[in-house]
Amino acid sequence: MYEPFFLRLRMNKIEHIGIAVSDLEASIPLFEKLLNTQCYKRELVESEGVETAFFRTGESKIELLASSAPEGIIQRFISRKGEGIHHLAFEVDDIEAEIKRLKKEGFEFVREETRSGADNKLVCFLHPRSTNGVLIELVAEKK
Repeated sequence: MYEPFFLRLRMNKIEHIGIAVSDLEASIPLFEKLLNTQCYKRELVESEGVETAFFRTGESKIELLASSAPEGIIQRFISRKGEGIHHLAFEVDDIEAEIKRLKKEGFEFVREETRSGADNKLVCFLHPRSTNGVLIELVAEKK
């Protein structure tokens, strides 16, 4: 049976939850104790001015985000809202097709172009004003 292309597009799972923190060095041991697992990867994403630390929990991940610059995007977020959940990231198979689908559905994007993100991913963010105040990240494995 033929399934239209647009029905095959979907978000597979919550890939990770991004949590903004002021002090990555203090937060890593806290989350290692909380999740009872070790941080498996740290990465600097220079283009975004962010340093990340990743933890696996079940099929998903927790990503701690700290600003690597005094005026970085995470520092601005923490200044406005405090530490806490920054975004939800959904894994997609075809990020370009998902961007087209969501744009057609009326969603707004922070930027419509994909960018290189942490953990070997292509990423794109939906603007919170079109998603009930939640920053949504689409992520796809770089090929």
